[in-house]
Amino acid sequence: MQLDDVDDAIAAAVFRRLVRHLRHRSDAENIDLMGLAGFCRNCLGDWTAEASDGRIGKEEAREAVYGMPYAQWKAEHQGEATPAQLARMAESLKKNPPADA
Repeated sequence: MQLDDVDDAIAAAVFRRLVRHLRHRSDAENIDLMGLAGFCRNCLGDWTAEASDGRIGKEEAREAVYGMPYAQWKAEHQGEATPAQLARMAESLKKNPPADA
């Protein structure tokens, strides 16, 4: 089976489960997600906004992912990134495919 063969309802359920998991795991900071996997909660929100063809704005999409406004989540859960975290993120991002891939 190929990814595009997965039913949209199943894919939507998986996305919601991933988002709920990330909401629960607020200890997994975005900078660490970026350093390991090259994406974070903001990316999920941005991809949601992009996929909506303008029906959902970036801030609204991020709020759907965070379960609250991003500024609130950042104030409650996000610390300052260390130079090592920033360097790891920069290296990780080099591995990402082009946005249109």
